[in-house]
Amino acid sequence: MANVVIRIQVGSQNPVKQGAAMKAFAKAFPSRALHCETTSAPSGVPDQPMNEAETKLGAQNRATHCAHHDKKQSFDFYVAMEGGVDLFDEGPATFAYVTVRDKNGKMITGRSANLPLPSGIYKRLVEGEELAHVMDDVFNEHNIRQKGGAIGVLTNHIETRESVYMQALILALAPFMHEEIYQ
Repeated sequence: MANVVIRIQVGSQNPVKQGAAMKAFAKAFPSRALHCETTSAPSGVPDQPMNEAETKLGAQNRATHCAHHDKKQSFDFYVAMEGGVDLFDEGPATFAYVTVRDKNGKMITGRSANLPLPSGIYKRLVEGEELAHVMDDVFNEHNIRQKGGAIGVLTNHIETRESVYMQALILALAPFMHEEIYQ
């Protein structure tokens, strides 16, 4: 079993999301070879999810889309990540939901930690802008979403969008790593 390739399809063509999936699966299954492909998968939610429910649904929709459109069932896992924002008691924050779905239909959804957002940035999101575009503007960057993301610039690159997605994915993979006790 150790030499069998795990085939993963990520429901996004963003290299940050592909990198997070590859690194998470490599840590979760260190003795297995990995093959990862990306595809565009619709989230079915607004481009900037503004609450936890929309964000979670976006990740689940992307993973389900991948599974339903893999007619040959050539992948072992379908993975999706969706970043969103919400206003919590402590203030506005960004976070991500991740979904891992196996070829048998078992689906686990997990969530990252919150990153507090400045109120001025959140205000622009409420007015209809996307976080990546606002962060590009505020930090004079270009295409921040395919780099460290808001997480990277707001933590001085101590953490990045990829590292946060990776951690959430590893946690969501626990039931697949220990199937015998998660039945």
